[in-house]
Amino acid sequence: MSKAEFEDRCRLVLVTQPGDDVDAQGEALSQALSGGDVATVIVPQAGRDNDLFQTLAEKLVPIAQDKGVAVIIAGDSRVAGRARADGLHVEGATSDAAEAIEKFSPKLIVGIGNAKDRHGALERGELRPDYIFFGKLDGDIKPEANPKVLDLAEWWSAMIEIPCIAMGGTAVSSALEVAEAGGEFVALGKAIFDHPSGPAAAVQEVNALLAEKAPRFSD
Repeated sequence: MSKAEFEDRCRLVLVTQPGDDVDAQGEALSQALSGGDVATVIVPQAGRDNDLFQTLAEKLVPIAQDKGVAVIIAGDSRVAGRARADGLHVEGATSDAAEAIEKFSPKLIVGIGNAKDRHGALERGELRPDYIFFGKLDGDIKPEANPKVLDLAEWWSAMIEIPCIAMGGTAVSSALEVAEAGGEFVALGKAIFDHPSGPAAAVQEVNALLAEKAPRFSD
């Protein structure tokens, strides 16, 4: 999930959006990836039936991988396998996460969400996932990042070596909020795909903001 030249600052993770038009989803992702550095793409099922989700995954995975960007499926592991995705995002109980890590790691990236508080985060961290995700994949409902998410990211990044991804808001500027809290990765969805100037311009804007103003990580 990282490139050497960007390892010392917060990086962008894309969260693809709801919608049944697979071709439109593919075009939106292609545009976003043309805008600059993206660490990872997370593809949530977002209420789609399994057949449509499979079709979508098979459309999006090669688009991202052709750009050297990993794709993580937030849904059925069979979809991830058939689409040849790079990883699996687990939102269920701790036991579900443990099962996924045992079954798929290190063959696949396995990340864990649904860490709602410090206790839950530590419990999931004991499983040694590849990352922990703070916030909801569809939690970008306000321009700014959720303060609780920022608090968890700040606490986690100061204590734990496992990287965290924190969900931002609907505004590009929320990426800097996550970076300033210490998050290694900021997840953006609507801020990218609903940007008035388009996904490519949004990614370019995020990267320019992080390159100029985001704090650097110490070795």
